Amino acid sequence: MDLYMMNCELLATCSALGFLEGDTYHKEPDCLESVKDLIRYLRHEDETRDIRQQLGAAQILQNDLVPIITQYPEDKQLFDAIIRLMVNLTQPALVCFGKLPQDASFRHHFLEIVSYLQAYKEAFANEKVFGVLSEKLYDLLQLDWEQRQEEDNLLIERILLLVRNVLHVPADPDEEKNIDDDANVHDRVLWAIHISGMDDLLKFLASSQSDQQWSLHVLEIISLMFRDQNPEQLATTGQTRSAKERGTDVAELEALRQKEMAERKGRILQQSSRHSRFGGCYVIEGLKSIGDRDVVLHKGIHNLKNYTHDLGKGVQRVPKRQQRAHDYGGTLRRSALSVRIFLKDFCKDFLENCYNRLMYLVKDHLIREKAQQHDETYYLWAVAFFMAFNRASCFHPELISETVSVRAFHFIEQSLTNYYEMMLVDKEAATSWSRRMHLALKAYQELLMTMHEMDRSQEEAVRNSSHILKNNIFYQMEYRELFLTLFRKFDERKQPRSFLKDLVETTHLFLKMLERFCKGRNNVMVQSKKTKRRKKPQTCRTLQPRTPEELNQMWPKLVEHLSKCTQGSEPLPEDVVPFDAASEVPMEEQRAEAMVRIQDSLLAGRVPEALSLLHSAREVWPEGDVFGSPSLAPDEEVELLKHIFFANLPRQAAPEPDEPEEAAEEEEIAEEELASVQVSEKEFSFLDYLKRFASANVVKAYALLFKNYQQNSTHTNHCVVKMLHRIAHDLKMEALLFQLSIFCLFNQLLSDPASEAYKELVTFAKYIVGKFCALASTNKKVYVELLFWKTTAVIREMTMGYGSLQEESSNSRKACQWSEAEEEELRELFYKYKEVEGEDVLSNILTHLSTNNRTRKQVAKQLVRLGLASSMRDFPQERKGTRIVLWTQDQEAELQRLFEEFQGTDDILGNVMRHITAKRSRARIIEKLLSLGLVSDRKELYKKRKPGFRDANKNMFPKDFGVPDLDEVNDDEEEEDDLDSEDEAQPVWEDGDLDMCNRPLDGSTNKKGVAASNSISQDLIRSLQQEGISGPLLWLQNCLNRTADDREEDGCAQHVPLVPLSEENEDAMEHKGFQKLLRNVGIRPPANEQESFWRIPAKLSPERLRQLATSIGLQGMVDEAKEHPAEEDVLETEEPRSVISEMEESIQIPLGPKRTRLISNDEHESDNQDSSDEDGPRPAGKRKCLRIEEEED
Repeated sequence: MDLYMMNCELLATCSALGFLEGDTYHKEPDCLESVKDLIRYLRHEDETRDIRQQLGAAQILQNDLVPIITQYPEDKQLFDAIIRLMVNLTQPALVCFGKLPQDASFRHHFLEIVSYLQAYKEAFANEKVFGVLSEKLYDLLQLDWEQRQEEDNLLIERILLLVRNVLHVPADPDEEKNIDDDANVHDRVLWAIHISGMDDLLKFLASSQSDQQWSLHVLEIISLMFRDQNPEQLATTGQTRSAKERGTDVAELEALRQKEMAERKGRILQQSSRHSRFGGCYVIEGLKSIGDRDVVLHKGIHNLKNYTHDLGKGVQRVPKRQQRAHDYGGTLRRSALSVRIFLKDFCKDFLENCYNRLMYLVKDHLIREKAQQHDETYYLWAVAFFMAFNRASCFHPELISETVSVRAFHFIEQSLTNYYEMMLVDKEAATSWSRRMHLALKAYQELLMTMHEMDRSQEEAVRNSSHILKNNIFYQMEYRELFLTLFRKFDERKQPRSFLKDLVETTHLFLKMLERFCKGRNNVMVQSKKTKRRKKPQTCRTLQPRTPEELNQMWPKLVEHLSKCTQGSEPLPEDVVPFDAASEVPMEEQRAEAMVRIQDSLLAGRVPEALSLLHSAREVWPEGDVFGSPSLAPDEEVELLKHIFFANLPRQAAPEPDEPEEAAEEEEIAEEELASVQVSEKEFSFLDYLKRFASANVVKAYALLFKNYQQNSTHTNHCVVKMLHRIAHDLKMEALLFQLSIFCLFNQLLSDPASEAYKELVTFAKYIVGKFCALASTNKKVYVELLFWKTTAVIREMTMGYGSLQEESSNSRKACQWSEAEEEELRELFYKYKEVEGEDVLSNILTHLSTNNRTRKQVAKQLVRLGLASSMRDFPQERKGTRIVLWTQDQEAELQRLFEEFQGTDDILGNVMRHITAKRSRARIIEKLLSLGLVSDRKELYKKRKPGFRDANKNMFPKDFGVPDLDEVNDDEEEEDDLDSEDEAQPVWEDGDLDMCNRPLDGSTNKKGVAASNSISQDLIRSLQQEGISGPLLWLQNCLNRTADDREEDGCAQHVPLVPLSEENEDAMEHKGFQKLLRNVGIRPPANEQESFWRIPAKLSPERLRQLATSIGLQGMVDEAKEHPAEEDVLETEEPRSVISEMEESIQIPLGPKRTRLISNDEHESDNQDSSDEDGPRPAGKRKCLRIEEEED
């Protein structure tokens, strides 16, 4: 701007500030008032920011303001006013204009202000300026918060804003053409900050408890300080280079040398010995020119390979909205060594003393919305930068513990999703949203890399923490779906290549960690979410008008159906209402609508509904006998329905499809409210998860990054090839890569002179081309398929033959089609079994249906289609384990015959199960024998024991331990196994035979093992009671008894968790002795990290559970009797003889009423307490335990 065009008032105001004489500045008496006037002028500047431009052209900040604050810092009012003016002058140009101007004139003003800001930044590269600011800030921070005035807090904030504005000024690429390790303006400003001690004040503010309100300002300043730095390079500053780094550099130099030598060799071969004017003239056979003749080449033969028809054509202009996004931000540079060492030390001190606290405060401000808009970007940058620095320098996970958590993953995932949605909505600022999205992705990548580094730590606690984190992250569906969503929604017009590069590398790391996590585990359970949208009730659509011929063809079938309904062979629906009570239309006017509904029901084939509507409408509108008189005969009703069927009734016009925007929005909101998310668990398969990456959108993104293989790093190329190899080799879907654009990349790679430097890429390219040639030998159409991106269905047809999918779909369609006879049979079966209580309608229909190839879902859909059911929800899904298989008369006779045949044998039930025709579970056969009255007790079906074996069992298990005989235990276990495998309908008795065969014949080993476990259990119970764990023992006994009751009552078994509800029981579950007792009893510990409780196995029978509970209770009674002989009278008053008889004859303690709940102990314990109060006093220890559990519950 021309200085002579400056406003005269503004020039006079600037002249009243003072003048500079040498290094001394002399201020005028009206200096303070002049500064306030300048602030006032800036407040009223126009949209071109003319005042700001004139002050920048006059260099007021360099020549007047900076000397004033360095030479007159003691003048408080003047210092405050100048700092306020400096903050206004140095604010970013983007803030001044609001957004990047698109108009040429405004863009010129924008660039002018940027140039003035760059000049201001050079003026601040002075140690004296930051020295004065540091001293002033230090004096203010020394004041306690009670002594600080409002002006002091404002001055602190303005100093921080001034430092922020100076550091925010972008670098001038034309002026800064320095090489690496040379200091630029930004480095000089950083060095001035370091010399003045401003960096120490920033660290103090970050760690101070009384200055939390400046946390976001401090984080923003720190992010601008490290704007041009690479955290991994900064962490290795001042260290000798490792052998790996030197080897990487040598490999890169070798690749460049080979490429250069290959290019030189190619240029030598292209040179001809003849003069260039005699290059020759050649005809390319097989390549047609514009006409029918072959192309004539007027160049040297060495240019033959590079010839295309596109030579000489102009480059087609790409529209701006279709252009690819450019990488934002400048390239990272290496600052001067002294600056890098200072920044490295700053990072170490910041991580040790400030990072966790500052990140906690910033996160709290963001969650509570105390921050300004888009301040979360500084949080995301700090997570990525400092975690990378910590990982590269000296990995200490405790220094970054605040951001290594599930909450951090959730915050970043939510930010990514929000940024993507805003990028689609706010199209004008799509570039800014894309940058923020890239920042969030970098932070997410660094979190994963930190977890990967924790896995390799030598400390077991660190590895366990990483394992818990991975368990939580891999369990949630949102974190697994994130990368699939980013790939499918990737748009190269809005997101640059650098974003795609980080996305590919992060996905590679995530899949690597997930694969390693799943390896070696039989079943990994993950969370699954399904969104179900309930359909809104829609108005009935107007049916298409039928021709008289079609109506005549339909009427005879309707007459047959009407005759059945009128005769009473088919019931009529009772919940039909012919009017709408909530409608504003009067009842008299709804009569015509009722007539239309009857006609629509007849046209749709719902004859019972039409007849029921006629009867209901006759009762509502009896006037005039419009719907017939009540005394109509059935034939007359049929005739009346015929008139309604053939009548041309007036219908209301359909509503217009165009709806206002507000109504559409309300409809969308209503649909969202109706949507419900169902959360469930399912078993995770890594291969199935990997199959979701086998799509054209994902491969397109990888091919786009593969195109820049020469500019990519070695790691990036490895990530690209690894994913493509997973798709081609692991998933056997190499046909997905049979695409012409990918083959062009392969051709470019294989013809590259420096292809030896990309051995992994070359090997993969040859592998894919080989697979293509093998497929082309059998399928000639594969050459045409090269032109298109393919889906999984097309790939299957390419490899397995065209038309295979159509054959399968046609077969399934044939299976789904119903004939008229089958529909009639379905109606009869539905009316026959729908009133049967306690049984499933669909199961009975499937059992008696003549066709056996129908599924439950097909039958339900057909019932809905026939109008016999309103929706699929009328038929609840069949629960596993509850299906009742009916016994026919022949099967019952066969069972009775087999029972009479093998009644005298030792193993009645085993022989019956071996010879029965229809294989059923042991529990079902026992129930049937009991219902037929063939046996009165299930114990009669147990295998009879020989006398010698019974004595051996008695010697092996003492009576006071309460362990049953081996045969009885095995029979019960086989029975429970049969219950578990009931759905499969397998011949379960074969497993029982295998178990019997695997038993030792002599029983010597079993005797020793069981006797040892018996003594160990007795010693354990005695030692646990001595330690004061009698209460948890009683709780364990109650759980075993209650589980036995539930299994006997339900008839099926499943794993039951032991959930401690009191602190005493929780402490006992962590006690090693108590855990040892649980293992001896047979209770299973948690199988993996996803289980938290010990579980009672399903294989333990009710008899076995009661005997184990009795052994625990009897042992406790014996010990109490030994330890407290003075309480014998109390015991005798309670149950003297029953206890003694149980101890002598090993009789089970009588149990209370059966319960179905497994966790709640309140009612059971209260019942026992009441009974004990009625019968007499109980032992003090047990009464105390019961009272404690009741209070905890």
